[in-house]
Amino acid sequence: MATKAPKVEPTKNGSIYVDPKNMDWQPSQFEGIQIKVLYEDKEKGEMTCLLKWEPGATLPMHKHPEIEQSFVLEGSFYDHDGICRAGEFVWRKPGSFHQTYSDEGTIFLAIYRKPNIFKNTAGFYDSDQSKGYADEGADA
Repeated sequence: MATKAPKVEPTKNGSIYVDPKNMDWQPSQFEGIQIKVLYEDKEKGEMTCLLKWEPGATLPMHKHPEIEQSFVLEGSFYDHDGICRAGEFVWRKPGSFHQTYSDEGTIFLAIYRKPNIFKNTAGFYDSDQSKGYADEGADA
């Protein structure tokens, strides 16, 4: 005789709904780049955010310690490997280095497993978590 599987109930408060249109853009440490944090686990280093780049904004050379995923909603950005336009998706391999530019400006959804590592900081806020940058191939 077959046993009936127990009924599974949805977890109360298991979903967190976020309304980005009612959030203010916050400044980042990079000129011309603003951020709306949709999800963050500082302990793990995870972040999902919207990034808004003004025309001409540049993100300096940095390392991706883990995979990074980006989906462009408006405008475009590019690096030495190619360009990502509205409606397109790009992901970066762990351990990769690059610098990113946007001539026309852009808004995109970014998903990070760990913060980007810059020459003097990690992530989009001022910090001193740049360990691992200089010893892995980028100019310090």
